[in-house]
Formats: sequence, structure tokens, C-alpha cells
Amino acid sequence: MTPGSLNANGQIDRGLRKDSPSGAVWGQTRQVLFEELDLLNDPEPREAAFNMALDEVLLARVRRPLLRVYRWMRPAVSFGYFESWEPVVAAYPEREAVRRWTGGGVVLHGEDWTYSVIVPRDHPFARERATEAYLALHSLLATAVAGGLELTPEAAEKRSRACFENPAQHDLLRDGQKVAGAAQRRTRFGMLHQGSVQGITLPCGFAEKFAAILASRFFARDVTADVVEAARDLAAAKYGTEEWSRRIR
Repeated sequence: MTPGSLNANGQIDRGLRKDSPSGAVWGQTRQVLFEELDLLNDPEPREAAFNMALDEVLLARVRRPLLRVYRWMRPAVSFGYFESWEPVVAAYPEREAVRRWTGGGVVLHGEDWTYSVIVPRDHPFARERATEAYLALHSLLATAVAGGLELTPEAAEKRSRACFENPAQHDLLRDGQKVAGAAQRRTRFGMLHQGSVQGITLPCGFAEKFAAILASRFFARDVTADVVEAARDLAAAKYGTEEWSRRIR
């Protein structure tokens, strides 16, 4: 097996370094990343700017790791923090466009399974190197999907701005086609991992299955009214503005 490949149990044979901050939590002896995890229940479809704002609000407030699954009000396209705005809106005029807080390329939303893993700064996993955190989360996502996915050993040559046409290291492939990608951001509050799964059918209850693989125990909880209000304010002040969208033309 190559470094970072999955074994029969869905674990990585070699990936996290021996001095990894989360080495005591995840590795050969355990398959979970977290002792406890919140699974956020937010059944209402949201506008693209709100979805981005909600992640930022949650990152500033979480006290333990959290898994959130997005719902989209209408077909959308998100593009990375360092991407140019004009080519995106020219290519997808019919979609609601929003700049992400994380990096990466252009991702279409509406038919994908979009999720975030948010980790507070005091958790060891928030201090993982980006490549190792990416590897760990995608490996457990592959375990949740239960077969047929492979980790990309190294980044492919970039062919376009479209994220799913450009497999990065530790993305997930099925039959050579990228089906899962993600991007991360670290702040003084912790780590935000935003991911998308496309081109494969996931069963009902997949969020609960993924949460159970990520953590020893998970707790379903509803998004609260104060968090929704804060996200609406942030969407109006930041993610829904032309200043944010056009910061790189």
C-alpha cells in the first residue's frame, strides 16, 4: 500500500505523523477523530450567502467539534477565497454565486451533499497540519460511504477553475472521477473544513452515519434562533455584498 492508502478497515496505514497532536485520538488503534461531536439539525434550505455566514458564526461559537450538513434554497455556485469573481458569474449566470471563506476552486451546489466539520481551537485536531486533517476526514468519509472510493495520492495537474475537474491530494475518487473535495481555513477560533460530495448516491441518514464514524458519541441539536440571526446579519454585511464577492475580479 502507498502512504495514505486505506486498509480493509477504512483506516490509514501511514498518514498522520507520530508527533501528531491528535495522534492519541485517531490512528491505527481508533477510527474516530473526536470523543464527542454535535450534529447540527438545520432543515430549512438557505441562501448561499447565509450558508457561508452560518459556518463563520458557528466557528466563533462552538465548544466541541460539530458536523453541519447544508441545504440550498436554489442552485448555487461557491468559489474559493482567492478565486476571481467575474469568470464564475460569466460561466454560471443562472446560479446564486458566493465567495467562500475557505480556498479551493469553483463548486456547484444544489444536487451535491455539502457539509462542514468545525473544530474549536482548544481541540488537538484543530492544530493538525492541513494535509493531515484533510487526509483524516476524507478517509473517514470514505469509510462512511462504505466502499469503492480511493484517495488521490497527489494533486493532478490543474485543468480548470472547476474544483471537481482538478483532484487535489487526498481527494476521493470513484473510477478515476473526483467525487469528494474540500477546503479548510484556520482562525483564532479553530478550524473550518467545508466539503462537497458529488456524483454518487448517498443513503438517507448519511449525516448520522458519518457523525457516528467521526466520533465516539454524537448529539443531534437544532440551530438556535440567536445563531440564525447572527448568520443573517453576517450574510448581509459580508457574504452577500458586492465588496466581498468582487474582492478579486
